[in-house]
Amino acid sequence: MQPVNEWLDEYGESHQNATNKFLHWICVPLIVLSLVGLLWSAPVPAVFEQVSPLMNWGTLFMLAALVYYFIMSFTLAIGMVFVTGAMVALLVWMDGLNVPLWQLSIGIFVVAWIGQFIGHAIEGKRPSFFKDLQFLMIGPIWLLSALYRKVGIPL
Repeated sequence: MQPVNEWLDEYGESHQNATNKFLHWICVPLIVLSLVGLLWSAPVPAVFEQVSPLMNWGTLFMLAALVYYFIMSFTLAIGMVFVTGAMVALLVWMDGLNVPLWQLSIGIFVVAWIGQFIGHAIEGKRPSFFKDLQFLMIGPIWLLSALYRKVGIPL
């Protein structure tokens, strides 16, 4: 696996335009939230519910993603633990709303991807995941790495 800085630099090559960056700050977290929300909504085996009301396909996906991030960068993974915790809290809240979570998630997913493609149209470059699907996992830590750089936290 290539070093995290190489992934982040390569991802950043198609994210130079200020408008595209701005849209990514909004859309990447929403896409992750909506994808996890869809997985969260999928039926689970009874044994999952016996273990914890929070054990579902969404939380399992987030745990797998955290393992991936820990392999790439311990420091970024620690930050993603906090992001994941916030996402779980938000999903628990969303799951209690009158609109089913899966419906909210589909709506958010579609709107956020439209925003992503608008950003890339403005940028004039194709999204990175067309080159390698792993870039779908890089987007969230690319944003987090920008925050780390601003406050001087090493990657």
